[in-house]
Amino acid sequence: MRKHFLLGTFLFIFVLTFSTFFFSCNSTKKIKYFQDLADSGSLKTVVSAEYKAPVIQIDDILTIIVSNADPLSTAVVNVGNIPVSSIGMPLSAPSLNQQVSSGYLVDKEGFVELPILGKIKVLGYTTSEAKEVIRAVALKYYKDAVVIVRYANFKISITGEVAKPGVYVMPNEKVSIIDAIAIAGDLTIFGKRENVLLIRENSDGTKTPYRINLKKSDILSNPNYYLRQNDIVYVEPRKAKSDATDASQQKYVTIAGALLSIILVLAYRVK
Repeated sequence: MRKHFLLGTFLFIFVLTFSTFFFSCNSTKKIKYFQDLADSGSLKTVVSAEYKAPVIQIDDILTIIVSNADPLSTAVVNVGNIPVSSIGMPLSAPSLNQQVSSGYLVDKEGFVELPILGKIKVLGYTTSEAKEVIRAVALKYYKDAVVIVRYANFKISITGEVAKPGVYVMPNEKVSIIDAIAIAGDLTIFGKRENVLLIRENSDGTKTPYRINLKKSDILSNPNYYLRQNDIVYVEPRKAKSDATDASQQKYVTIAGALLSIILVLAYRVK
């Protein structure tokens, strides 16, 4: 009798250990990023993606600040940067999304219109280039003028299987897809890490889709690693989202293994 009991106990421990190991490995494989990088030892060097500063487009909103030694004299130029409460931001968004600057709108001809300085064309320029163009005009009115140009609405839409989907206004224009996913609270366990969809708006209004595999380290050198204004990141769900997660499956298998072991023990005792 004791022999049978020990055998049943051994079977229970074996089933429990095997199911835990198997499903733990399976879960890790599904959700781990950069799987082609070794867990330890010397790691391979990955070439960084080339960053290209985005160019200003029609309907962009820019924060434009002109200053010099006398801040009161330039205050009227900066009146368009008065902060306003953001609209349509998710309640769970980080604090950077709770307030955005109204800024200056780039009109259909590619101009921004500033008090005193007038209309200045910025379409097709990077913010660094636009800064120099505006500064050249500002120097006609203000001695030693300093100009700052930033996007006020550099927004990225992140939807699908992420913890906090929504439209996010980024604090700067150099934003990677990893940054965006982190701001959205990371992918859920149901998200397809190997097949993230990036939808990019072109200058002519068309949209181009790209597929990105977050399980491979070559994403770090992918031309689409850095996001652009109005990019949409969509994380597709896995085929069986309605099924239990791996954790739940592990729990059920463990329970089934325990029940099987108990049945075997009882069977041996009866015999």
